[in-house]
Amino acid sequence: MRRRGRYSLALVALGAAAVLAGPELELRVGDFRQGLDGWQAREFNGVTTYRLSTVDGEQVLEAHAAGTATALFNEIRIDPAQTPWLSWRWRVESTFGPDTDERRKSGDDYPARIYVVRSGGLAWWRTRALNYVWASGQPEGARWSSAYAGDNVQLIALDSGTRRAGEWVHHARDLRADWREAFGEELDRLDGIALMTDADDTGGSARAWYADIRLSSAPAGR
Repeated sequence: MRRRGRYSLALVALGAAAVLAGPELELRVGDFRQGLDGWQAREFNGVTTYRLSTVDGEQVLEAHAAGTATALFNEIRIDPAQTPWLSWRWRVESTFGPDTDERRKSGDDYPARIYVVRSGGLAWWRTRALNYVWASGQPEGARWSSAYAGDNVQLIALDSGTRRAGEWVHHARDLRADWREAFGEELDRLDGIALMTDADDTGGSARAWYADIRLSSAPAGR
């Protein structure tokens, strides 16, 4: 039950600064060139270190986990009718190896992970989360239920293994389409976004970098 609390948080709705990018609406929830405003740490098992660092002349977020699991949450109310697209860049140093089975509790670690949460409030069992992960063992495109939280938490491997380790990888995802495929229902709202680099179940270590986390009305360019 230790890890179940990662996904059954009663998230509060906070505002987010919106900007117009041409005719498009954009919420810059993770522009780390401006600092860490709006992001709060939640420790689950030991302290993953998050700090601002400079990579290729750009200030980004660096995460380092050594047998630890701490998440950063941005508790904002998201209207998917207005901003259904989530985009970001991430980079990992390495993974936990191809024999890692993320479908089991012993392998439920990810060098990089971004997820969105719809809170169930007092009905915590109705809380759901959709995780986009950089996997170690599961192949790109695979989707599975959380080893700890069951079907209410779905994980999708967007990257896998070390083929692209050490380079920035950009993703843009249609949250409504992914939510419908994962949970078989329409997405009416989200209550927060989070990121996590964790290594507590494997007992290993991981280092990752995150940048340009945005919500928008249309897919962001690379």
